[in-house]
Amino acid sequence: MINLASIFPNPLVPDCIFTSPLLATEPSSETAPMVLAGVLLSLIFIYLASKLGGELSKLVDLPPVLGELVAGVVVGVSALHLLVFPEAGAVAGDSVVITILQFVGLNPESTEEVFALSSEVVSVLAEIGVIILLFEIGLESDIRELQKVGVRAAIVAIVGVVAPFVAGTVGLVLIFGMPTIPAVFAGAALTATSIGITSKVLSELGQLKSTEGQIIVGAAVIDDVLGIIVLAVVASLAKTGEVDIVNLVYLILSATAFLVGSIFLGKFFNKSFVAIAEKLQTRGNLVIPALIFAFSMAFLANAIHLEAILGAFAAGLVLDETDKRKELDQQVIPIADILVPIFFVSVGARVDLSVLNPSSAANRQGLIIAAFLIVVAIIGKLITGWAIVGQEKINRLAIGIGMIPRGEVGLVFAGIGAASGVLDKPLQAAIIIMVILTTFIAPPLLRFAFKGEEQLVEQPELS
Repeated sequence: MINLASIFPNPLVPDCIFTSPLLATEPSSETAPMVLAGVLLSLIFIYLASKLGGELSKLVDLPPVLGELVAGVVVGVSALHLLVFPEAGAVAGDSVVITILQFVGLNPESTEEVFALSSEVVSVLAEIGVIILLFEIGLESDIRELQKVGVRAAIVAIVGVVAPFVAGTVGLVLIFGMPTIPAVFAGAALTATSIGITSKVLSELGQLKSTEGQIIVGAAVIDDVLGIIVLAVVASLAKTGEVDIVNLVYLILSATAFLVGSIFLGKFFNKSFVAIAEKLQTRGNLVIPALIFAFSMAFLANAIHLEAILGAFAAGLVLDETDKRKELDQQVIPIADILVPIFFVSVGARVDLSVLNPSSAANRQGLIIAAFLIVVAIIGKLITGWAIVGQEKINRLAIGIGMIPRGEVGLVFAGIGAASGVLDKPLQAAIIIMVILTTFIAPPLLRFAFKGEEQLVEQPELS
């Protein structure tokens, strides 16, 4: 979820990656109803997939989020084509939604416009979904507990970035004889951690407020910031062969100022927020001001070239300190239930499993490189749990597993590298395979790692 457009005015990356069709093209009075129909059909497929996938996953004792991701793959570009996106290379003819719309009267000349606009609306809803998710996670977290594990979270994040980056880059150069810049870009893709996927699994397992959960979430937040910085460096290398020091310093300072400032803001904001909420008399007197604050923080983070989700997470942490936190948490849950599945199903839908087909020569080479990247990706994050010293009773395995999923962030790295011409087809396929595997293995492994703790939590309730 990296705000690439604002960070990298990079001529190597085509404008189409950053230009929203929703903003560039205004639907005519004839196509607007069809755009709405396309969005509605897409949402029907998303919610059906989300609910069926989540329920089936729950039946086999796996985290529901894994079922949503798998369901997304089924309805996406890899199988049914019910949910496909133009930025992944799909055209209107690939979309079942467009086929249905043509059957009910869509003008053939307007198919590409309707496809682009409806897909963009779904993408925006998915972005809002992950913002709400991180706001909810912030509400469920405890800023004091996060401060307690701050040093340990920072160690986990730094090790989780440096270890896979160095191992991946050096290995690709020495073992596969790869040029330096493509190897660096692939190594950078190994540094990512999907905070959305990990935090959702932790919440489902009831481990979000555990010491391990707080370390994982804190490390994932720091890792997200570090990921932006790493991507800034490798994008500069790809463009000019040099690193833009000014941009790098700006990113570091702005990220630090934003996160530290958000923590101090909570001390002065809480009473004012509660006073405002209590004076409002209409419906939504609590949740609407909270969403205004969350979206304002997300906008501010986006405006200073950080992640919108970091702003939403910080807003949740601030409001968790208020006396209304439990009531607010309950009011946010239904909103998350509506919007968050759009994000997870969309992530799965964008996964193209054709890169796993060994019959293609390019894929065979990519599969070999992918095997190496997967090993580095897993070990490079798994060791982070053992980077923490002096904590005898901590679940180090859970911490390491919690940092494994790359999710949508890893796909962003692959997309930017391919668009800039740095990554050839085999290396791009290898990165995508690595992202797919790490995203899908992490939820069940995390459930396994916390299995003993779950039993200990449940026993008092049964007695």
